[in-house]
Amino acid sequence: MIDPRPGVSSTEEISLDELQLAARNHGMPLEALRYDVTPIGMHYLLTHFDIPNADAATWTVEVGGRVERPLVLGMDDLRARPFVTTVVTMECAGNGRARLHPRPVSQPWLSEAVGTAEWTGTPLRPILQEAGLEADAVEIVFTGADHGIQGDAEQDYERSLGVAEALRDDVLLAFEINGQPLPPQHGFPVRLLVPGWYGMTSVKWLTRMTAVTEPFEGYQMDAYRLRQREGEPGTPVTRMQPRALMIPPGFPEFLTRVRIVDAGRVLLQGRAWSGVAPIERVECSTDGGASWAGATLGPMPPSLYAWRSWTFGWDATPGEHELAARATDGTGSTQPVDQPWNHHGLSNNMVQRVPVRVR
Repeated sequence: MIDPRPGVSSTEEISLDELQLAARNHGMPLEALRYDVTPIGMHYLLTHFDIPNADAATWTVEVGGRVERPLVLGMDDLRARPFVTTVVTMECAGNGRARLHPRPVSQPWLSEAVGTAEWTGTPLRPILQEAGLEADAVEIVFTGADHGIQGDAEQDYERSLGVAEALRDDVLLAFEINGQPLPPQHGFPVRLLVPGWYGMTSVKWLTRMTAVTEPFEGYQMDAYRLRQREGEPGTPVTRMQPRALMIPPGFPEFLTRVRIVDAGRVLLQGRAWSGVAPIERVECSTDGGASWAGATLGPMPPSLYAWRSWTFGWDATPGEHELAARATDGTGSTQPVDQPWNHHGLSNNMVQRVPVRVR
């Protein structure tokens, strides 16, 4: 039966258009969960349009709209300002989309759209204070240089933040990742970094910041809303929901990625994070979610918005098994075993399942 909802696949097949997206973008190999900080080339990547041809020598970021003193900032000016380095876990809001049924048609993420990096940049707050926000400003609109068509609308990639959120001390204009200048695909020469929020908020190739008096309703704001059908108002997608991921144990079968493990004691390891509150508990299941037991949490991470390590000892017995992990954050929010469906496949934090064959 054909699903009547636009943008929803009536089959399990990935279209050529989606395959093209999957080839341009990439997730983080889950074995990279072993690293506290993800190597740049392994960090997940999503580019909506084309990677701009940027020249740091002539690049500027404009600050305008409802401000008393409009600014035009070059890269030398941004780099001359006080800067900080912070470790931040970033996850795509569509992570897990491909596991929903029926499957929303878009970038077909499984569970690998995540990475943790050391980001260096200058805080946004002093720049906005220098520009002098007018009292009636309610949001800041951030515009990137990437340009294209989405939802039948020609656009620059643009997202907004409420003024209070934009004035957080940990929101940065970032120009380095893992101690190196941003590579082209990660927003060179400068991007916004909003710790705790899903990655669509951290606008790359930043060119303009505009203070506005009404909530911004551009396409990239409307696209990231939880709704059951196109046209419903929905609710905005903002902060990352709690999630735990496991380093797949043993070694894989090439096509299916089913893991092969020898019987005996197996140490399961992984990472967990939330953009809402620190991780307080991780649990593991070795029977497909029928029962759960607590894992051991590693040390507190170096920042509030970095993932936390965990370990779990498993006495593996011969046969077929399904492993799973789930996280709970400081608000008491726990990952669901099965994820409620939504039209765009957003904020899907249902538990990871890892099929294992023990020999």
